[in-house]
Amino acid sequence: MYDIIIVGAGPAGLTAAIYARRADKSVLVLEKGMFGGQMTFSPKIENYPGFGQISGNELAEKLVDHAVTLGAEIDLQEVTGVRKEGNGIFVVTTEEGEFMAHSVIIATGSRHRMLGLSKEERFVGEGISFCAVCDGAFYADKTVAVIGGGNSALQEAIMLSDGCEKVYVVQNLDFLTGEEKLAAILRERENVEFIFGCVVEEILGEDTFGGIVIKNEKSGEKIRLDLDGMFVAIGQVPENEPFKNAVTLSDRGYIVSDEDCLTDTEGLFTAGDCRTKKIRQITTACGDGAVAALAACRYLDK
Repeated sequence: MYDIIIVGAGPAGLTAAIYARRADKSVLVLEKGMFGGQMTFSPKIENYPGFGQISGNELAEKLVDHAVTLGAEIDLQEVTGVRKEGNGIFVVTTEEGEFMAHSVIIATGSRHRMLGLSKEERFVGEGISFCAVCDGAFYADKTVAVIGGGNSALQEAIMLSDGCEKVYVVQNLDFLTGEEKLAAILRERENVEFIFGCVVEEILGEDTFGGIVIKNEKSGEKIRLDLDGMFVAIGQVPENEPFKNAVTLSDRGYIVSDEDCLTDTEGLFTAGDCRTKKIRQITTACGDGAVAALAACRYLDK
């Protein structure tokens, strides 16, 4: 039996573990994938307070070390459900068994959004990627496209433009939604070309990825782009399906909560990118983790 079980070991979950342990609560953190969550895909983080520049992996390691040093238990197991028993005890189910706690914090974050096209899943890892850090080196001196116009897409394009012969940035809107500072860097690069107002309509290739067909949403014109690779950066999807019977989800699948990180189930809290909120950044995830942990501690102390 634990005081608090935290589902997810991203910045929100690890911060929650740090705060909960400092309050002398027993803590178990369950993570199905990689410690640190999506930030581990970022080669360079420049907006985390106290660090002019740090990699996502390095920041993740520091958070994990901090939580473990304070006494938090961390285990690699995928959570498949959470339920609250009549006696007020929460049962957290994993593929390997069950754990019990007096309180639970859901901090599962989100995963990469797909385009939803035929052949897309077939070519993931074989021409289609979501991470320039992981796969960019495979496309040195080759031609790639980055799909999206937000910060993530622009950061991917900057990294790829350092080694690729040609980088297309394909945005469905008529403008970029990412930071102007990032856009300015790309405009200076001769091997980067922006294509606005277009969506990906078709993925080319049978046995190997061959490129894409994009369509201008206003004119209907179709353009073929022969590519060696495509990097999709069109946002995230929350990882909340296992908890749909324990909490209320928004129409987009996020856990409904306010700034206090409370859900509509007493004793069950949420933090980070998996909840309804306006800003999704590492710093706001850490803030959520602190708020959720303190709220859970107050609940336990009542």
